Amino acid sequence: MPSAATFALRSVSLVTPRLGGVLPFYRDTLGLVARRPDARTLTLHASAAAPAVITFTEYPTAAAPAERVAGLFHLALLVPDRPTLAAVLARLIAYDQPIEGLSDHGVSEAIYLSDPDGNGIEIYRDRPRTEWPMAGDKVAMVTRALDARGLLRELPVPPPAAPLASAVLGHVHLSVTALAPAAGFYAAELGLAVRQDDYPGALFLAADGYHHHVAVNTWGSPAARGPAPRTGLAGLTAATTRVSSTRTLADPDGNRVTLEPLRGAGG
Repeated sequence: MPSAATFALRSVSLVTPRLGGVLPFYRDTLGLVARRPDARTLTLHASAAAPAVITFTEYPTAAAPAERVAGLFHLALLVPDRPTLAAVLARLIAYDQPIEGLSDHGVSEAIYLSDPDGNGIEIYRDRPRTEWPMAGDKVAMVTRALDARGLLRELPVPPPAAPLASAVLGHVHLSVTALAPAAGFYAAELGLAVRQDDYPGALFLAADGYHHHVAVNTWGSPAARGPAPRTGLAGLTAATTRVSSTRTLADPDGNRVTLEPLRGAGG
């Protein structure tokens, strides 16, 4: 494992037909800090001092696709520990938020839900790397039921007012039209390596020995998204030691990928 990070995800950009439709969910239910830099933009921050982790741009004519298309499968917010994840779960229950999944992946424990536009969201905590299941030099993630009752027993007293205050963008999971071109792009341009390849129809890629920074899948055989504007993923931003100045690329499915220089050991 490298002594210093070479890669970090920074933020995800999304398109919505109406900022007012997503604002209450992110601000009230999740407890993120919301800002409106202009009439068409909403930025969401883990805390008042943190940079934006999600940015929405409003296009009133944007429509949800009529079929499963390439784009965002889910974005994943990483919290620092299990008590914090317990606080997130307790907050979601208090707000009567529908939860779509509670999973133990061996490397992590995760809560799954969707925002009002249908964008998938994972909120998770990592286990220590020494506890990760491995298969040779790759991770061996699994999908088991999460012990929700056990998790809630770790709820801090009193619970934090903003359990996502220390969250960062841990990974993004994309629906793609084909695995090989997508994985080739993220390997060549972002320097990510395949970390798990035994899930049918999916590949998991990462830098720095992580379990995955980017996952790609062809579950449901997604089609190309068609012309913009459309709801969902517009792009993502990452920092890497591979670039010395900011540049923006497009992945094989047309998602905008902005690369920024990674400064210092932790970015």
